[in-house]
Amino acid sequence: MTVVSESPEQPRTGPNVAEFFQRFGTLGIFLVLVVVATVWSDVFLTRLNITNVLRQVASGAGIMAVGMLFVILTRGIDLSVGSIAALGSVLSAYFIAFSGYSVGVSIVLVILAGAACGAVTGAFVAFLRLPAFVMSLAMMAIARGLSLIISDGRPIPLGPGGDSLAAFGSGFFMGVPQPVIVMFAVFIVGGIVLNFTRFGRVITAIGSNEDAVRLSGIAVPRYLVAVYMISGALAALAGIISSSRTGVGSAQVGVAAELNVLAAVVIGGAGLMG
Repeated sequence: MTVVSESPEQPRTGPNVAEFFQRFGTLGIFLVLVVVATVWSDVFLTRLNITNVLRQVASGAGIMAVGMLFVILTRGIDLSVGSIAALGSVLSAYFIAFSGYSVGVSIVLVILAGAACGAVTGAFVAFLRLPAFVMSLAMMAIARGLSLIISDGRPIPLGPGGDSLAAFGSGFFMGVPQPVIVMFAVFIVGGIVLNFTRFGRVITAIGSNEDAVRLSGIAVPRYLVAVYMISGALAALAGIISSSRTGVGSAQVGVAAELNVLAAVVIGGAGLMG
């Protein structure tokens, strides 16, 4: 009787091509597109064009994507970010132009309003167990409707009281547009919170196995409300930056921005299922 012994499988030491493309494929495609656009247009890689693109991203999907990432990591979704950005844009102009508040106070009030919208969505999702898709869709209609009512469907100029905010939107610091600096600051803070704090670890765990997190004694609903509040606050901040760029608060800010924000998060590597 012949006994055949199988030798243990040797660990793979060569480069894993699939893993490499999974980690760096998006970056590679981005670099290819940059090269193609540069060859196609002489003005693409100019400072003026790059500055304009970064400004648009800062007041659009860039900042909102960080808040959406927090929500998606819990297996949720927030379709109201574009409408909350519109509400933030309108409220910032309204507070400055008609309420007599300073720019600083107006910014704080607008961010709190965005967080309040997120808190309502999060409360219905966390405590009443409504689907996030349905509840955030309802908040999308509510926030957009409020922005239209407050503005009467017309742009609200910032007025003389908003000169400092307008100067911020068009200003530079060490050659970098100031709204872009705010966007990168949000990126850095968001990354630190997700990777180096208990809060970040808990919301990641909720997306992986919510029941296990709940059974371990963690108050899951509080964390769910918190991530929607973060999403709402950052959406309102994006609306403020939009007003600083254009000099008006408009209810048309963030129309159909949800798809761009979701695309930014998914392309960045997050999964829609947590």
